[in-house]
Amino acid sequence: MEKYIYSVIATALLTGAAARASANGFALNEQSASGLGNAFAGGGASAEDASTIFFNPAGMTYLPDNQLVMAAHAIRPSAEFNNNGSHSARGLPTEGGDGGNAGDWAFVPNIYFAKALNNNVRLGVGINAPFAYKTDYVKGWVGRYQALKTELKTININPSIAFKASDKISLGLGFSAMRTEAELTNAVDFGTICATALGGCGIGATFQKNDGFARVSGNDWGFGWNAGAIFQITNATRLALAYRSAVHQKLEGHAYFDYVPAAFALSPALTAGFADGSVSAKLTTPDSASASIFHQINHQWDVMADLTWTHWSVFHDQTIIRTSGALAGRTLSNIPQNWDNTIRASLGASYRYNNALKLRAGLAYDQSPVSTEFRTPRTPNTDRTWLSLGANYRFTPTSSMDVGYTHIFVNNASLNKTTDTSIAVLRDTVNGIYDSDVNIFSVQFTHTF
Repeated sequence: MEKYIYSVIATALLTGAAARASANGFALNEQSASGLGNAFAGGGASAEDASTIFFNPAGMTYLPDNQLVMAAHAIRPSAEFNNNGSHSARGLPTEGGDGGNAGDWAFVPNIYFAKALNNNVRLGVGINAPFAYKTDYVKGWVGRYQALKTELKTININPSIAFKASDKISLGLGFSAMRTEAELTNAVDFGTICATALGGCGIGATFQKNDGFARVSGNDWGFGWNAGAIFQITNATRLALAYRSAVHQKLEGHAYFDYVPAAFALSPALTAGFADGSVSAKLTTPDSASASIFHQINHQWDVMADLTWTHWSVFHDQTIIRTSGALAGRTLSNIPQNWDNTIRASLGASYRYNNALKLRAGLAYDQSPVSTEFRTPRTPNTDRTWLSLGANYRFTPTSSMDVGYTHIFVNNASLNKTTDTSIAVLRDTVNGIYDSDVNIFSVQFTHTF
């Protein structure tokens, strides 16, 4: 009986293990409006403004003496689930709707500042959000036992230095201090638990009725680094290599339970298991490497390209541990993720209409790290194609504004996910197809002094 109870508790919190997973991965490319207009093609080689601190700090050697960049991005993902036979372990259709649009507006700011120490050395600092993700389903939807809300937020402080080793080679190095906050919620099927093991809990509870609510939250600081090099192949062409390290964190936080049946007080194990308490979970954000090229065809046309590899296979499983109470040290869940490493490829072009106006365009293909087998309501990822447009307008010789727009075409994602649990009666299955896309609007102000 005790083993059964611990399995029930793990099932109630199993979605906590997958909370930090989604988007194509959960990385944010939106680090500048100037880059967005080209779908971030050539991000490590363009060195157009101080946002190069994120993409490749070596690019600071191409900037004026002092430059400030402030950008803001409005991101609107859409993720609509279409139910196609979701059912309980008994084979009966799960009651509930499709969950509404799980996407929501997000506002992401960036700020960068670069300063020349001398002709060969530049210092800079960037503040940005390299990882973020959010989905939020309607509470009564068919997949409520696997996911309701998933939210991940980060803020990264990235001081950097760049050195011009010669007329042909520039080098850069940065340090990152990243704060991560995560929250996830899901319904708990107290009705089935009561009907199966506790004689209805004295309230006549039945299968998939009398839902409870679980919430897990945590946060931590982590540290990493990034480095890059730019090679000036010709006066018109430069090649860049850049690397951003993984960041290892141990999120510390709490688990909360609402609407726990009073009958659970009859079992010490259930009382302890569904008591509010402290939890922890390890999280590793992936390292990435990119190769970029920038070429100026003539005074009017620039072309650029980028190939980025992301080490998503570091996200192979996720474990939540109780750190307080009678069950301290017990594993609440250990859910396999088994993500795959990915490649993102992009091409872009810029056209100088006149001395004040530059037009941009870009195209990118973004692989998903999540295979069909491991797709969940928290990670309904699939491959995506970016189409981007943008413009830069120079108000004065020292001030300009960028605007950018991207539409991301997301392939339909099929889902057939059964709850990971050893308790047969709690193995509900969510079956259907996601129809998704993303729209991004960006604006940026750049001032040189």
